[in-house]
Amino acid sequence: MTCSTCWRCLVKASYSFTIPVRFESRCLPLLRSQSRAQFTTTTRLAHPAPKAKRPRQGKDVPKRGVKSTFLKKAKKNMRAPKGRPPAPGERKALRKRIVLSNTNALEVHGMQDLSAESMIDMRLRGQVIGIPGLVVDQLRAVEAFKVSQAWGLFRTPGMLMRRETVEYGKMLEDMSSEEVGKTVRRVLVGERGSGKSMLLLQAMSMAFIKKWAVFHIPAAQDLSNGHTEYCPLPSTSPTQYIQQSYIATLLSSIASANHALLSSLTLSTDHPSVPIPLQSNMSLERLARLGAADPEIAWPVFLALWTELTTKSTSSSPRPKIFLGLDGLGHIMNNTAYMSADFKPIHAHDLALVKWYLDYLSSAKSLPNGGLVLATTSESNDPNVRTLKLKLAQLEAQQDPTPSVTPPLDAPFLLATASSLLTNSVPRANTFGSYDERVMNCFGKEGIDVQRIKGLSKEEARGLMEYWAKSGILRQTVSEGLVGEKWTISGGGVIGELERGCLRMRI
Repeated sequence: MTCSTCWRCLVKASYSFTIPVRFESRCLPLLRSQSRAQFTTTTRLAHPAPKAKRPRQGKDVPKRGVKSTFLKKAKKNMRAPKGRPPAPGERKALRKRIVLSNTNALEVHGMQDLSAESMIDMRLRGQVIGIPGLVVDQLRAVEAFKVSQAWGLFRTPGMLMRRETVEYGKMLEDMSSEEVGKTVRRVLVGERGSGKSMLLLQAMSMAFIKKWAVFHIPAAQDLSNGHTEYCPLPSTSPTQYIQQSYIATLLSSIASANHALLSSLTLSTDHPSVPIPLQSNMSLERLARLGAADPEIAWPVFLALWTELTTKSTSSSPRPKIFLGLDGLGHIMNNTAYMSADFKPIHAHDLALVKWYLDYLSSAKSLPNGGLVLATTSESNDPNVRTLKLKLAQLEAQQDPTPSVTPPLDAPFLLATASSLLTNSVPRANTFGSYDERVMNCFGKEGIDVQRIKGLSKEEARGLMEYWAKSGILRQTVSEGLVGEKWTISGGGVIGELERGCLRMRI
C-alpha cells in the first residue's frame, strides 16, 4: 500500500519535533559549519572576510600644515649617525698606533742606557737597559715597534740583555772594526712569543749606535697581500713587478732613520737611470727624499741610493756597513694576491723589492763593505709554507749534528723498525709532497745560518720580573718561588707567555 505522504516530509516533521528549538537555534549552525568540507566551498564561505578599517573621522584627521602625532615606528637595530665619519686611513692609524710611554708607571732609577760599551758587556746579562731617545726615534721611523709588544706599560722603552743580545752586540762590534767586508746572513726561528721580533729590534738598535745604514721591511705581508698598487717593470724577462707607493714609503723611512748618516754622504757617480737631473754634490739624504716625494721615480732612485751605499769604501768616499732586516719571511715565499696580465697569481719572487732582498739573503750577492742580513719568521701570523719550513729545518739540523729525537727505550717494535729514522737529525722531504722549486733554490746555497730562539733562563726571567716590579706593574714580591712558578708556567721562560702571566692576566 502506497503512502500518500512524502517520506521527506515525514523526516522534516519528525526532525523538527525531536530537536528542541533552543538547541536547534544555537548548535545546529555550528554542526553544519563543522561538517562542511573545505574543498567543496568557496573561499568566501570557508574564510570570512576581514573587517574593513574604519577611516579617520573628526579629530583623528590631521589638518593641513600641522604636525601629526602619528609617527613612523623606527626600525630595530638601526644606529643613528653621530658625528663625522672617520677620515680615510684614520682607523688604520688608530689600529697601528704605538704608545711608548706610560706616565702612571714608576720611573726606574739607576737604569743604564744602551751604548757602544754596554752592548758588549756580559755583566749586564739579565738586566733591563734603556733605549736612548735618538735611537727610539730611529726605531719608530723604520716601524720596528709592534702593537702586540708591551711598550705602553712602562715609563720609558727598555730591553732585556739576554744571552743572544750580547752575542749580537759583540758580532756587530767585531764587524765594525774589520776593514774587509763580511756579510752575515741569518734567519731567526722559534715558537710564538719567544722574542724573535724583539731580538731583531735589539740588533737594529745596536746598528744605529754603530752608525750603520739600516734598511728594514717591518711586515713582509704588506708586499704580498694585494693591498699595494703594482705595475710591471719594463725590459725584464721574466716579468718583474714594482710597488711604487711602498718603495716611496720605504725611502721616506730610510731617510728619516738614517738622516745624520746619509746627510754626510754625497753622490760619487752618475746615475742615468734616474729620470730627473741630479746635482753632483747632492747628499744621499736629499736623494732619498726625492724618491719618497714622487712614487713614479721611487724605484730608480732606490737603486741609485743602493748603488751609492754599496760602492767600495775608500778614504775619499767612505761608505758604512749595512743592516738589512725583514719580519715575516714566510709571506714572501709563496704566491701573492696579485695577478698577472694572464690572470695568473704572481709569485713573491717576481716582485722586484722581494727579489732584491732575497739576493742578499740567499748568498746570490754580497755586501761589498760588509753587513748583516737578518730575517725572522712569524708563528702568530704564519702562512704555513711547507718548503720554507723544510729548508729551515734542514739547515738547522746541519748546523747542529746532534739528533733532535732519541728512540724510546720502552718501544722495542718502534726501535727495531724505525731506529734509523728516529736517529736521523736531518729532515727529509716527503716523496709524495709538492714543493716550491724557487724557494728550494733560494736556500740551497751555503752561508745562511738558522738560529732558534728559545726561552729565557731563570736568571734572565728574574731580572725581567724585578724590572716589572720596580716599574709598579708587577705587585708581588719577586722571590725564587715566584720566579720558578712563572718560568714553569710560561713553558720554560717563553717571554711572551711570561709577560702574559705576570702583567696581562688578572685574577
